[in-house]
Amino acid sequence: GADLKERAKMDDAEAGEFVRRLRNLMDEIAALPVPTIAAIDGYALGGGLELALACDLRVAASSAKMGLIETTRGLLPGAGGTQRLPRCVGIGLAKELIFTGRQIDGEQACSMGLVNHSVPQNSEGDAAYQRALALAKEILPQAPFAVKMGKLAINKGMEVDIASGMAIEGMCYAQNIPTKDRQEGMAAFREKRPPQFTGK
Repeated sequence: GADLKERAKMDDAEAGEFVRRLRNLMDEIAALPVPTIAAIDGYALGGGLELALACDLRVAASSAKMGLIETTRGLLPGAGGTQRLPRCVGIGLAKELIFTGRQIDGEQACSMGLVNHSVPQNSEGDAAYQRALALAKEILPQAPFAVKMGKLAINKGMEVDIASGMAIEGMCYAQNIPTKDRQEGMAAFREKRPPQFTGK
């Protein structure tokens, strides 16, 4: 999260500019053309959780602590939390979490769909990181362009009605049809072998 001692020294204009830049950073992370995974092994409060929400996938240690706690400090989430949390857990639950400033652990976060996986913390303190790495290794062998287009179709489709979303999916699919990776995937299936994707 933000350094509130530093923020307390900012005037109104500086605080507004700081949050605007933070929001832009989160938008840039969300728009990356590759999958992003947040590993939460400790605290992700305020801006820390907004950073995790900007990622595609989230993994947390069961002992991790998360929350959009801004209302407990006279603020509201300003780096995307009011928009990304409801899209992740639903509007009612997002309102409850933001209005109360409640902190939750990794298991609670998993049960409400805020994180994809909750894992017991290990003695090294990096259980979420290790699970996130394993998840990345599951994604890595897949066709890079297809994954990129899948992310784009999901992200853009969530912003519109379903008919428009279907059109977006169709446009993304059309871009994937002429790829060498699609041809390789079909050939590998016919030949009963693992595909060798190149990202082309």
